Amino acid sequence: MPRIVGVDIPKEKRIDVSLRYIYGIGPATALEVLEKAKVEPNKRAKELTDEEVSHIANIISRDYMVEGDLRREITANVKRYMGIGCYRGSRHKKGLPVNGQRTRTNARTRKGPRKTVGVQRKATMQKSETKA
Repeated sequence: MPRIVGVDIPKEKRIDVSLRYIYGIGPATALEVLEKAKVEPNKRAKELTDEEVSHIANIISRDYMVEGDLRREITANVKRYMGIGCYRGSRHKKGLPVNGQRTRTNARTRKGPRKTVGVQRKATMQKSETKA
């Protein structure tokens, strides 16, 4: 399994797909990196030479923010939003969708499982029976 920027990429997949396992690299960026490295996107990851792997790793570490650095920057940005009290920060604090999605229905990923709100009839009926 080739290791690029501290991530083991799958060896059986094409290199343009397996580069996407690195946090911060998507389809377009993967193709861009391979073009800079002059590596064919259709090659399997196991077919790469050590020289090609090191060339890809150098390009990624030099030109792109990935993995830990990117995660730290995103976390710092979210904390900054919450600190200055802007709308996006307040949505992050409340655990609600940030980018204007509807919340009356859906948004279950951000809001968590449904909390049933209803009337508890048995408890109130038992209290009234004991008084009578």
